[in-house]
Amino acid sequence: MAEEVGELAALELAAKLGHEEVILLHDRDSGLRGAIAIHDSTFGPSVGGTRMRVYPTYDDAVVDALRLARAMTYKATMVEMPYGGAKAVLVGDPSRDKTRALLVAYAKAVDRLAGRFFTGCDMGIEPRDLKVMQRHTKHLSHANEDSPIDTSYLAALGVFEGIAAASAVLGREFSSLHVAIQGVGAVGFHLARLLAEHGVHVTVADTDMARTRRAAREFEAQAVEPEAIYDVEADVFSPNAMGGILNDDTIARLKVQAIVGGANEQLLEPRHGEVLHSIGVLWGPDYVVNAGGLLSLLYETKQADEEAVVERVRLIGPRLADLWQRSHEEELPPGVVADRIVEERLALGRRAKSESVRRTKYEDD
Repeated sequence: MAEEVGELAALELAAKLGHEEVILLHDRDSGLRGAIAIHDSTFGPSVGGTRMRVYPTYDDAVVDALRLARAMTYKATMVEMPYGGAKAVLVGDPSRDKTRALLVAYAKAVDRLAGRFFTGCDMGIEPRDLKVMQRHTKHLSHANEDSPIDTSYLAALGVFEGIAAASAVLGREFSSLHVAIQGVGAVGFHLARLLAEHGVHVTVADTDMARTRRAAREFEAQAVEPEAIYDVEADVFSPNAMGGILNDDTIARLKVQAIVGGANEQLLEPRHGEVLHSIGVLWGPDYVVNAGGLLSLLYETKQADEEAVVERVRLIGPRLADLWQRSHEEELPPGVVADRIVEERLALGRRAKSESVRRTKYEDD
């Protein structure tokens, strides 16, 4: 958020975004501090990863959970999965504050929600952490490191397909593209590999210089300092790290025709989507582009095999192309169009759910 958000403002934001439930976490003995935001369960139980990081204030952590939970609802609804959206944030430095006691306390908090919240890895939380937690709750994903499904790869594949869609809209040969990648962690590194394998020229940047050097070496990519990635003259800018990076300052510096990345909540404020639209830069709404990781849940829950999941991820490109076409026809920013699609589906789902409850109650009476 652009402005400082206090506790009351965070609660107002929860009401404004339509959250069903917000749980504040505090465990004296383990030092656990955080929040679980359950946004919507219209189409099924709410799912979303757990992230652990240092926040400027506790209120900033709560607001992050609120915004990310809403994005998860929109992501699941857009790809027509039988789930709602949620998110959890734990406050602290994972390298220093993430103890077994803290993970156990958090797992017990998840378990008390009795399946209303299903979670997995995100920033600062690794598969080995889930192995500690799974002794205290079954409401976890990605606890099996031997799974043939790599969620980071699927997330990167969705971004890759989105960039391919942008190439077609821009009328460019895919292999002639130059893509500037911000963040070469798990998702960004897979993306850089996919692009390099298809002859795309890549420039990379990461706050972790070891990651930058590794990507530059393996993919013959140009490496730049983290802050310089906004100034790279390229066809596509692909943000795959922190959110809130598209703002007045960075948009003015970008020299690209499209923005397609896996980072969540890329816009600092909704109006920045309108700014990009007004200057003719294609923006792929993040929850449309980065749904690949979420789709892996279909495999874990035995709703689809590996091949079917990959096919669903590859549909992200055509879905994004259709969204841009509708954006062009309606002369509206793609983010506005995407939100309308999701909100229409949610409204229909809520009406159907309400009618089902009324029908059941009538039959019981």
